[in-house]
Amino acid sequence: MELEKNKIYLGEAVDYTAEGNGVFKINGMTVFVPNTAVGDKAEVKIVKVGKNYSFGRLERIISPSDDRITSDCEIFNKCGGCVFRHINYSAELKFKCKRVYDALTRIGGIDGNIIGDIVPSPSCNAYRNKAQLPITRDINDKIRVGFFAPRSHRVIPLDYCPLQSESFNKAVDVFLKWANISGESVYDEAIHKGVLRHLYLRYSKKTGELMVCIIANSDRLKNEEKLIELLKDELPELKTVVLNINRERTNVITGKKCRNLYGDGYITDELCGLKFRISPLSFYQVNRDAAEKLYGIAAELANLNSNETLLDMYCGTGTIGLSMASRVKSLIGVEIVPQAIEDAKKNAEVNGIQNVRFICSDAIEAARLLYDEGVRPDCIILDPPRKGCGSELISIVSGMLPDRIVYVSCDPATLARDLAIFKEKGYSARKAVPVDMFPRTGHVECVVLMTKCD
Repeated sequence: MELEKNKIYLGEAVDYTAEGNGVFKINGMTVFVPNTAVGDKAEVKIVKVGKNYSFGRLERIISPSDDRITSDCEIFNKCGGCVFRHINYSAELKFKCKRVYDALTRIGGIDGNIIGDIVPSPSCNAYRNKAQLPITRDINDKIRVGFFAPRSHRVIPLDYCPLQSESFNKAVDVFLKWANISGESVYDEAIHKGVLRHLYLRYSKKTGELMVCIIANSDRLKNEEKLIELLKDELPELKTVVLNINRERTNVITGKKCRNLYGDGYITDELCGLKFRISPLSFYQVNRDAAEKLYGIAAELANLNSNETLLDMYCGTGTIGLSMASRVKSLIGVEIVPQAIEDAKKNAEVNGIQNVRFICSDAIEAARLLYDEGVRPDCIILDPPRKGCGSELISIVSGMLPDRIVYVSCDPATLARDLAIFKEKGYSARKAVPVDMFPRTGHVECVVLMTKCD
């Protein structure tokens, strides 16, 4: 029997999507329903009927899942940041482990026996050391910041986020105090006019340093001095204030140019016993404590020795490679963002690491350059963006004939796809360890060791 739009049906959630929506089977049709938990028996209103699947809205829970808990966030159902604040953490970890298992075995053709237990995050709250908050005006013409609602550019105003550092919540309050007396305009993406685009915050849990960065459609702000005065007076942890200039008509949040309004434009954090300089355009793991666990697992799987060369692709500010530099003869880091490479060089210098070379380049071009130079690394670390590596880079990497490849992934589906390609090129997965870097969200990381096929 076909489903009817706007009609209410009774069903039970049997699984989750990668985005955290509950999966129902109603009249033989798969229905995706946000804010439901596996085991919920509920009334679901069909809001969109598709050919192979439909979308529903939770109307009423008849019988709640044993995993269901009361959310501790007032905007959880609106902002789209978290998807699992309504279930307990054990259930969340179980799903994330299953998601990795399903992707690697079904898409990647991997033996499920090599997949280890998921490593939980040390904390589920206040773990984020980075926030990028869009700036808007509310119905009363008051400047606010918040998060984009799912699949939209409608901003849900934010007063408090449990995932963020308490310093961020204080910084938001001070920024809004300035913004609403400054006379500065708010950017309107529809007409590409106005100045204030995003409030961008970074915090070091280890050193307690805070960065406030305003992303603007201008190279100056009205009353900049007042902004700095308020921030310095009310935020003793403030280390630097930066203006990031983004004049492009784009969804990309940051521009390429920064101007320091106060301080030296970066904060310092400590990770795996090393100090790291972090500037606005630098990549750095948002969950520092979980990152230490992930890097420890990667180092264990890499099994390095003092006679070897390690190649760290997508190195960012150098964190993962530099954390292993003392174990190898030489380290090569590759990153496309110039400021990140400059930070990586500074990080090596600050930590007294001399056996390292950094290359600012696209991963494919750098891999080709090193291959042509005759560089044959013993181990390669791959930590690509969500889209994965792709066949061209995999061909070049496998052509270097490393003994071991350690792949750090933030997307199980693209990881599984790439593992299947690596197998065609002669490298098999030997061990996979899921790591939860982003509690209460749908994201999960995974570290995989590959060696040459038998």
